[in-house]
Amino acid sequence: MMAVPFRRTSKARKRLRRTHYKLQVPGLVECPNCGEMKLAHRVCKNCGTYKGREVISK
Repeated sequence: MMAVPFRRTSKARKRLRRTHYKLQVPGLVECPNCGEMKLAHRVCKNCGTYKGREVISK
């Protein structure tokens, strides 16, 4: 047999638990080379540079 909750979980308690289920905004930073917004620790899609070096030729 499975355990069955003795009392019904209230809407307030259920919603308090679910407050952490949310979308998170990715960590965007400004590219020092071109000024375009890019993901942190990634190659810039606009100019192809990373840490001051050209990684992808555009």
